Amino acid sequence: MATDTHRAIDAVWRMESPRLIAGLTRIVHDIGLAEDLAQDALVAALEKWPESGVPDNPGAWLMATAKHRAIDHFRRNTRLDRKHEELGRDLAAKEMAVPDLDSALDDDVGDDLLRLVFISCHPVLSTEAQVALTLRLLGGLTTEEIARAFLVPEPTIAQRIVRAKRTLAEKRVPFEVPRGSDLGARLSSVLGVLYLIFNEGYSATAGDDWMRPALCEEALRLGRILAGLAPREPEVHGLVALMEIQASRSKARAGPKGEPILLFDQNRAHWDQLLIRRGLAALEDAEKMGAAPGAYALQAKIAACHARARTPEETDWHRIVTFYDELSQVSPSPVVELNRAVAVAMAFGPAAGLELVDSLIGEPSLRNYHLLPSVRGDLLKKLSRFDEARAEFARAASLTQNARERELLLERVQECGGRAGPPDPR
Repeated sequence: MATDTHRAIDAVWRMESPRLIAGLTRIVHDIGLAEDLAQDALVAALEKWPESGVPDNPGAWLMATAKHRAIDHFRRNTRLDRKHEELGRDLAAKEMAVPDLDSALDDDVGDDLLRLVFISCHPVLSTEAQVALTLRLLGGLTTEEIARAFLVPEPTIAQRIVRAKRTLAEKRVPFEVPRGSDLGARLSSVLGVLYLIFNEGYSATAGDDWMRPALCEEALRLGRILAGLAPREPEVHGLVALMEIQASRSKARAGPKGEPILLFDQNRAHWDQLLIRRGLAALEDAEKMGAAPGAYALQAKIAACHARARTPEETDWHRIVTFYDELSQVSPSPVVELNRAVAVAMAFGPAAGLELVDSLIGEPSLRNYHLLPSVRGDLLKKLSRFDEARAEFARAASLTQNARERELLLERVQECGGRAGPPDPR
């Protein structure tokens, strides 16, 4: 019974902790203190709920408990610290007062959550710190869970989170949604963090697992929340659309032993049609806003082409090439060009794709990128240049840090004496 209660507490915490921390941060103006107060409320729940049972409104219970802890904190600091006098005579009457947390915490939690999203992804923090803090504050994940997901020692994650909160405090980062031109820049950072989290879950960069579904689910959950909080931002809907459609393939991307199954070999009957419908609806929401599609919306359009094709042969590769042409203008990068080369190969033949891939061989940023030789090996195999393909697959296997992907690439080394197949886009 106690175990069931603890599972319920864990589920409630995952759902309610972002709102709790967001509301408290607005009041105490310190994200570290807000998390401490929320954690105090969690400890109280762990102590009381196994005996009293989970309350009908557990979120309200946690908020009320955290509020009382905040009141105690203010009262204690008022008694022990008289530095409030430095604020001037006009604040003298408020020195002994406790903030009206009842009314303050009843404000729109949506605004608070949006503020928490932006502060977690503030540009004063490194990307690694933004990811860790986002998963900690908005995902409700423990440092152990975050460390396990990214194959990083737990103390490293703990230090990143502590330093991030300290940096936000030292820089006096305001708990607010940026306005005007700052909004676009900051929103780009937020979307980038969610995209990074999702991609790490979708194709793990290292370790023994091909995918880490929990990270995909967390990024998708946070993306859906963000879409509700910023409904008029087309790229938010574009990213959600991309993640929904990509996540629809999850069950088809791995075999019974966790081995990778690439796009052309997947059983499309196992693709989640609900996620596909949700993704297409989100893409439609982005398109309705009339703005030129951004990088995430264009990638979602590419994913939608795959989702709409009942078989690999029905895929509209010419349309995908067009979308990659647009993407290379909106968000140019060598990786985009590599993906475009795969689409060109599928639309116009492997020789056309290989010509584009060969033009990327000298690109410094792709020097140790295992997908470059992997794609090149696919195209060489298609052209029956098996010795060269074998060497490319072997190089790709030496570069990847993911054990499952290495096994797949080594299998392809062995297959190079057999019949050639089409290149396998990710």
